Amino acid sequence: MQVIKRLLPILVVAIFFALGLWAKIFWLAGLSGFFVLVGIYNLIQKKHAILRNYPIVGYIRYFLESFRPEIRQYFLEGNEEEVPFSREQRAVVYDRAKNLSNIKSFGSLVNFNQPGAEWFLQSGAVKELKNSDFRIMIGEGQCKKPYNASILNSSAMSFGSLSGKAIESINKGAKKGGFAQNTGEGSISKYHRRHGGDLIWQIGTGYFGCRNADAGFDESQFIESAQLDCVKMIELKLSQGAKPGKGGVLPAAKVTPAIAEARRIPVHQDCISPPVHSAFNSPREMIRFIAKLRELSGGKPVGIKLCVGQPWEFMAIAKAMIEEQSHPDYIVIDGTEGGTGAAPTEYLNHIGMPLLDGFLFVQNVLRGAGLRDKVKLCVSGKLIDAFDIGKILALGADLCNSARGFMFSVGCIQSRSCHTGECPTGVATQDPVRQHAINVDNKAERAFHFHKNTLKALASIVGTVGYTHPKSLQPHHIARREQDGHIQLLSHHFYWTDIGALLQGKGREHYQIMWDAADADHFDFPELPDLHSKDYSMRQRNEVSIFSNSI
Repeated sequence: MQVIKRLLPILVVAIFFALGLWAKIFWLAGLSGFFVLVGIYNLIQKKHAILRNYPIVGYIRYFLESFRPEIRQYFLEGNEEEVPFSREQRAVVYDRAKNLSNIKSFGSLVNFNQPGAEWFLQSGAVKELKNSDFRIMIGEGQCKKPYNASILNSSAMSFGSLSGKAIESINKGAKKGGFAQNTGEGSISKYHRRHGGDLIWQIGTGYFGCRNADAGFDESQFIESAQLDCVKMIELKLSQGAKPGKGGVLPAAKVTPAIAEARRIPVHQDCISPPVHSAFNSPREMIRFIAKLRELSGGKPVGIKLCVGQPWEFMAIAKAMIEEQSHPDYIVIDGTEGGTGAAPTEYLNHIGMPLLDGFLFVQNVLRGAGLRDKVKLCVSGKLIDAFDIGKILALGADLCNSARGFMFSVGCIQSRSCHTGECPTGVATQDPVRQHAINVDNKAERAFHFHKNTLKALASIVGTVGYTHPKSLQPHHIARREQDGHIQLLSHHFYWTDIGALLQGKGREHYQIMWDAADADHFDFPELPDLHSKDYSMRQRNEVSIFSNSI
């Protein structure tokens, strides 16, 4: 019986083949004959078990599987189900980008009794805010040309990952909306400069745009680009959330003339980005390199971007700031949730610290080292709506970046095919035919409206809490449902290091141990006590794990 089931489709198409010949319907005979040959081939091939067992109908499985993401996204996915952004989250971006009302009716879909549910606590003295163009000055004190940045900007996305037209659309929207576009480590392309939007020039381990023949840092090329009027800040990328600690290879086939021009590399040759920088080898050298970039740029703010990994390494960077009496003007914290960069599954899911944990750790170190008031903190990683932004600002961030939010605004549908070059909307591809679908003027308006309407929504939240600027938001303005069902303010949920505590030897025990072991002259693993020893475990009995920021 099983054999009959397997061979029945071949028998059916063979019958159609015979009927086609008998009736002289040659298209039917040709089509059914083709399937007969395919069926016979699949019966004898040894590569695909499904096709060997089901020589014709097995293709239905492959056909449906190829559309699985779209079928799930459009027909099966719940509004609150994250994959990685829920349908409701994407709808918020699409509505705001199209300048449509995002008003909903019939109540929330959120279960506020579930552990982890969070909400802002409104005030009885609500403010009505007419201005939502919230800004923060970066680089005051050490820069000749500080930058008055929007608190919401476009995160790092390189030309090469995004299409030229997508880059143009975001840049033109940035020009109109007064926000900044981060170039990503692929350097400044002609598409970044076409419409005059403000740029944050990111420099990665490949030194694209300021790279010599030996793939090292080139001062003269850096000066040439850094002093462009459109470049407002410089960002030194140590790592990114999608693939922290991993370099990459841009295959020769993808090094088009336009990409080669932007990155200043040979066309049609493999291009390697190493996992670490060659311009410095220690935290102290890195701080000196940052000061050098600031000087070479003519006094523009210079920051670093990282996804937090081994915590003592960032502590070593903080120690270098103190000893060198110099510091980055800003630090961007990326989380492992970040995802515009293509990466192996293990890196996407299991490498790097999540955004909230990484941000709170960095903030606590800077507070404990007495540096928090000197460095602006920016966060980047899965921030999509005004609550996301308001929450992280309430926890102490100064400003935010969004990558996928702006991708959605210019047409991304979360098909998750960015790495294939077959993006259905032309946003994440270099295929000229696919990106031809993007109308730059239209998509620029959408990027502009997404930024404007998101900040308007944030202004509404800020006013509801009783203030006129997001910098006034505090952790005690947000409540959280705990695992035991009780409600806790975030000011009591998370741990906050006292100002200067690490310098005074009064930091929380595991913070203090790592701080004391960190060395400004080494990124290497320090001589830490045995954290698994019986003695240490006893002392930690009432403490949380090394990486926890919770009370």
